[in-house]
Amino acid sequence: MMKKNWEVKKLGEVCEFQNGFAFKSKTYKPSGSPILRITNIKNDSLDTNDLVYFDKKDYKEKFEKYEVFKGDLVIAMSGATTGKLGVNTTDTVFYLNQRVGKFLPKKELLKEYLYFYLSTKVEENLKISAGAAQPNLSTEQIRSFSIPLPTLPEQRRIVTILDEAFAAIATAKENAEKNLQNARELFESYLQSVFANPGDGWEEKKLGEISEIFGGYAFKSGDFQKNGRYQVLRMGNVRPGIIRSDESPVFIEKIDEKILSRSLLKPGDIIITQTGTRKKRDYGYTVSIDKSNYLLNQRLAAIRTSKNLDHQFFLYYSWSDSFRDQFFASETGTVGQGNVGMSAVTDAIIPLPPLPEQQPIVAKLDALSAETRKLEAIYQQKLADLDELKKSVLEKAFGGDL
Repeated sequence: MMKKNWEVKKLGEVCEFQNGFAFKSKTYKPSGSPILRITNIKNDSLDTNDLVYFDKKDYKEKFEKYEVFKGDLVIAMSGATTGKLGVNTTDTVFYLNQRVGKFLPKKELLKEYLYFYLSTKVEENLKISAGAAQPNLSTEQIRSFSIPLPTLPEQRRIVTILDEAFAAIATAKENAEKNLQNARELFESYLQSVFANPGDGWEEKKLGEISEIFGGYAFKSGDFQKNGRYQVLRMGNVRPGIIRSDESPVFIEKIDEKILSRSLLKPGDIIITQTGTRKKRDYGYTVSIDKSNYLLNQRLAAIRTSKNLDHQFFLYYSWSDSFRDQFFASETGTVGQGNVGMSAVTDAIIPLPPLPEQQPIVAKLDALSAETRKLEAIYQQKLADLDELKKSVLEKAFGGDL
């Protein structure tokens, strides 16, 4: 319940709001006055890594009202980040682009108090803006927000408490994120060391010499169904070590026997994606198949290992720098998209210990991987709990319970 001496006002009554200017992209410059766009609002601050600039001489407009000084609070008004807030923590003066707004609190409203209050409204703002082809918050919607307004001394007291609480939460999150990263690095370090330091008696073989390797079939999208006997595995379904069941699964009920024989996967087969974003290298992902109803789509290759190569041993090797360096060495494609052909898979050199040595290595990596996943789950839950704590503290603050 709100305290008796608190008022509830519309944001427009206690705060001015300034919309951005419609800069023309053809006037962008590599240097000059920095334009603050929606994409620059990230993590409650302003990201300066992707700035564009303009020259005031290109316009007749007076730009003073669009200036964003240190400490100013801005909001994204369109797109996937609608409702996201940013504070200018730099000494740089930015200029508001269209669909970015700046808050100008009046004397009865502290800017820091407003920031904390608006941070409770991000999810609500996204819901308000949803439904259109392009999410959008209007100036009128922002001005019509209701805000609980205590006295200025009370606002200062709340801001002080929230500053201290959020600093402690930020420290706890940073520690959890470090622990999460350390857990992942432990597994990664051991994985790399196994294949960077082959033991005595290890051979080097081309993968094509000790495995059956085949490419996927060019299924027609018109044949896909939401359900069916066989699931067609596409590139979007594959991530390192996992099949993403949430990535638009498609199925086929009936299939020609010849196509079935060349595209049906067996449990233990390993598949690898062959196309993706060149800059990000978001392909070359591998996973071991554990079902017998998967069909292999085009731009995926399958590796069916022989009795001399444990399929799980190869799966772990495919995550190593040694394999990925070979795989991407023959990358082709455009600036944006990369492709890797079948020869990069068949000709890849595999450090091959005798089979009895492969299995203990797999067992050690399996155990370390399981422990890593357990730690990841613990730290991910801790991060989620800290986010919930943050929400709970904010709810108490603006309910008058602090």
